[in-house]
Amino acid sequence: MRYNWTVATKVGSKAIKPNPKLKPLEVLIGEWDTDGSHPYFPGKALHGRTVFEWIEGGAFLLLRSEIDNPKFPDGIEIFGSDDAAGTFYMLHFDERGVSRKYDVAIEGNQIKWWRDEPSFRQRYILKIEDDKLVGLGEMSRNGSAWEPDLSLTYIRAS
Repeated sequence: MRYNWTVATKVGSKAIKPNPKLKPLEVLIGEWDTDGSHPYFPGKALHGRTVFEWIEGGAFLLLRSEIDNPKFPDGIEIFGSDDAAGTFYMLHFDERGVSRKYDVAIEGNQIKWWRDEPSFRQRYILKIEDDKLVGLGEMSRNGSAWEPDLSLTYIRAS
């Protein structure tokens, strides 16, 4: 059965509007060139692209990313909020078919996301600076100590 997208775009259309709770993320909107590193690939510069854009009229924020190295999967993330809990979240899916849920916090000029799944914990801090974003990641496998993960610097492309 084919899905009728014309009908679907009319259903719920009153909810296609900005989510005021996500306004602090507005500074991210646009295309970014990324340069970075990962400790498992010492001496290898990682170059890529990231795009942040509103979807469904601003009800959610979409992040799409790619790195020009086949060891790093292209990914898609969707940010949203829970008004009653006063929290934010991010849903991740990548080309390997991996999906994950991250909790998100917005504090001053930093956006943090993390997941506490015991077999593979991750945390990432994205610091907003005047003309760039600086992201530092950490990971912990099976309860081991935190170690460096992917680090990226984002320079606005448009």
